[in-house]
Amino acid sequence: MNTVSAFIAIVGRPNVGKSSLLNALVGKKVAIVSDKPQTTRTRIMGVVTKGDTQLVFLDTPGNHKPRTRLGDFMVRSIGEAVSGVDVGLMVTEPRTNIREEEQELLKQLQQKKLPVILAINKIDTVSDKAQLLSCIAAWQQQMDFTAIVPVSAVTGDGLEALVAELNKFTFESPHFFPADASSDQTEQAIASEVIREKMLQLLRQEIPHGIAVDIERWGERETEKGTILDIDAYIYCERDSHKGMVIGKKGAMLKEIASRARTELEGLFDTKVNLQCWVKVKEDWRNRQGFLSGLGYKLD
Repeated sequence: MNTVSAFIAIVGRPNVGKSSLLNALVGKKVAIVSDKPQTTRTRIMGVVTKGDTQLVFLDTPGNHKPRTRLGDFMVRSIGEAVSGVDVGLMVTEPRTNIREEEQELLKQLQQKKLPVILAINKIDTVSDKAQLLSCIAAWQQQMDFTAIVPVSAVTGDGLEALVAELNKFTFESPHFFPADASSDQTEQAIASEVIREKMLQLLRQEIPHGIAVDIERWGERETEKGTILDIDAYIYCERDSHKGMVIGKKGAMLKEIASRARTELEGLFDTKVNLQCWVKVKEDWRNRQGFLSGLGYKLD
């Protein structure tokens, strides 16, 4: 049996549900999700293997105007993701107004001469079919898409049709990942992202963008009750005032962040987790290239 593969770059403006769509396509969580823009900071790879077909998805940060070196890294990773892939998957919402960031992305894709499939996500929020038809018509005026597929990452509607369109771009090749692989991320990277996700969900709007998580210790130990995974995580923020908000009154916020993260990590890793979190201040860390590089955000 000949095997086939395709590489797909998922692009779109912030908060249109790119990571939710990736998780739905993969069938498990490989990217964190929140209702705040720029949740995804790095290029995340998701892998779907069904029989002789393997689809490799590259989830990218939302396109935005960068204001820090971290922002520069995020925007540059979009350009890198669309280089060398077989098809672009543009994700948007059911709106008729096309944003400036989306038009910029379309220009990038056209310059790469890349075939593009448009996924109109969040159709579960639309009750009026005429609104969806108007949205499709507006996008058709922007670009000659290979296909336009309305989908819902929440309900799963349209996902089979989307995969069928993506399968048209597969090429004969060995599979690049094992059949049971779902992502290229390390377990440590997943853990740090899950902790950050809980802060995105629990903290005020402006604080999470100035927060980074670094895993300092990672190890398993055997006990009478079974294996325990010990994780020490350092949470970095830019101001003392933000540190106080992350810790909360009598440590209540930090306990809640750690508790939610621990519960999810135990489910993901199928083992008991001992998660310890500490908070440190690192002023203006988003503009310190040495610190960014240590966290994996490398611009070179």
